[in-house]
Amino acid sequence: MRFIWHHLDRFESYACRLMLAVFVVLLFVQIIARQIFGTSITWIEELSVILFVWFAYFGASYAARMAAHNRISFHLERMNRRTARWIEALGDLFWLGFNAVFIYQSITFISLLKPFVRAQTLGWQMRWVYLVLPLAFVLMSLRILQVNYLKLVLGRDPRDPDKVDVEDLQQQSEGGQA
Repeated sequence: MRFIWHHLDRFESYACRLMLAVFVVLLFVQIIARQIFGTSITWIEELSVILFVWFAYFGASYAARMAAHNRISFHLERMNRRTARWIEALGDLFWLGFNAVFIYQSITFISLLKPFVRAQTLGWQMRWVYLVLPLAFVLMSLRILQVNYLKLVLGRDPRDPDKVDVEDLQQQSEGGQA
């Protein structure tokens, strides 16, 4: 099982990096085309928006794995860790319920799209573009379950990346003052 989670971590990470890199390069090309050549490449705008949306949803799934989604947690820090984990799990249960409804609704929406509904300049069927919705929310739900397994069964808390960065900066500043 650890093998599967490891590859899913890598897949999400690399997919986000690739989408972001392609998105930025496309926008750079568009800027050069407009500013230097006085023309616009129409399909770049549409592909950039699609890549940005896919990047945002895959990034949300990856953030769920890292337990980096924003949540109000100051009150949980006052409790013992075991109780706080169960309260967080209850909140995550509501999140999973929302995800289940969203997955169902997005699949229903995609199934209602007719084949002639296409992206304007790329000509892609929009059902393929909208496929990111159920896909990302299924991945996010798996990640929520994974994080809760780590916390409730194995007793390991994933560290919030922002908190880790702040702690590293504090340690560096303390080391420089000594």
